[in-house]
Amino acid sequence: MPAKVAPAETATCARTASSEDGVKLKKDIGLLDGVAIIVGVIIGAGIFVSPKGVLLNSGSVGLAIIVWVFSGLLSLIGALCYAELGTMIPKSGGDYAYIGDAFGPLPAFLYLWVALFVLVPTGNAITALTFSQYILQPVWPTCEPPYVAVRLLAATITCLLTAINCYNVKWATRVQDIFTATKIFALVIIIIAGLWWLCLGNTENFQNPMEGTNTQPGYMALAVYSGLFSYAGWNYLNFITEELKDPHKNLPKAICISMPLITVIYVLTNVAYFVVLTRPEILASSAVAVTFGDKVLGMMAWTIPVFAACSTFGALNGAILVSSRLFFVGARNGHLPTAITLINVKNLTPMPSLIFLCIITLALLVIDDVYALIDYVSFVEALFTTLSISGLLWLRYKKPDLHRPIKVPILLPITFFLICAFLVTLPCYVSPWEVGMGVIIILSGIPVYWILIYQKNKPQWFVHASHKFTMTCAKMFMCVEEDKSD
Repeated sequence: MPAKVAPAETATCARTASSEDGVKLKKDIGLLDGVAIIVGVIIGAGIFVSPKGVLLNSGSVGLAIIVWVFSGLLSLIGALCYAELGTMIPKSGGDYAYIGDAFGPLPAFLYLWVALFVLVPTGNAITALTFSQYILQPVWPTCEPPYVAVRLLAATITCLLTAINCYNVKWATRVQDIFTATKIFALVIIIIAGLWWLCLGNTENFQNPMEGTNTQPGYMALAVYSGLFSYAGWNYLNFITEELKDPHKNLPKAICISMPLITVIYVLTNVAYFVVLTRPEILASSAVAVTFGDKVLGMMAWTIPVFAACSTFGALNGAILVSSRLFFVGARNGHLPTAITLINVKNLTPMPSLIFLCIITLALLVIDDVYALIDYVSFVEALFTTLSISGLLWLRYKKPDLHRPIKVPILLPITFFLICAFLVTLPCYVSPWEVGMGVIIILSGIPVYWILIYQKNKPQWFVHASHKFTMTCAKMFMCVEEDKSD
């Protein structure tokens, strides 16, 4: 076991003025902040880029719109199921906490393993790179921005947002509120422009909406994957349940407000894209929203890259805010170094967790093709979501009397489980390489768990090094351990 630091000793070493033995994270996140987090994390770069992937795999405009509606409804069902999980198991950490309670520490650790080194930091790195590319594009209008400039700006913005989250949770949520409003405003502009174009009589792209439809189940699953990528983040509020004010009420309210809003915005935005752009134009575009702006907005087309950059900025801030809590909870359960459980005594933020996540994200920015990792982890993410929902069904059977402030109709988790199982199994024959790599990434965590977590009699040098590392972090970041009292 990693060496534990006595809270009083840590506080002394950190030279804090706190009279308490420990501190707790503040419940600073209200309903509006919760809605802003969900909307802000979900509406990132995806809606500005991924319509191409949905159309490519679905084959037709009509089926593509159906996929967007279906993806939104599926995300809403999943979010409602997670509302039951989040109020039944009121712990931060999301899937990690739910899988652990339902199936034990090893599956929970494997989720944490994938999320820690690939899933979360890769998503953050790609969001930061997308922000850099959009914000630098007006500076190099006729060519791609330089590789080094994009990387440096992505690293800078990652460090800046990490610093804001370390300094004050309220600051982070205010940034989230502002940029959520900005990105919704940008999409409303696209929707209004598309409706205006439609009112001018440009309906030719909808004359044969189902032409070219691809009905192969594997490709339909991949089309849904592309749609769900743009809805990714609907479960992120569950990562910070312990910091949410009145979570039994505000968690389901935030979900019921944000998910229908996002679905309506996404569907109308895609209708606007399809009204203005032909199928070949969308498939040839690397950034559908920018192509749309060039065709419709004229001299104001520069606003689309700026708004897309604002969108990714807000998405990155939200992802940093909530995903760092996943690692904080993992460390609290002994699955990560004890230092990550420390909380800054002044700002009451999990500062070591935030900085640890930032370092891994910066390391991934060095990789030339960080986007390639997404193909491997999309399957993994769907697999663990399926496992979380099966955990809900298992707990319904195993612990029927467990207190459930929210209890969704049993048909919803069953439906969501069956659809997730479909999405997990069918791509196995369409993209076996990506699925195989995802499985290898998961299984690579088993020996790590066996050596560093399961084995109780660890060498003294390891225990001493762990203790020294924790003490160093406590002094450096002015931190103490979390108060365990209720």
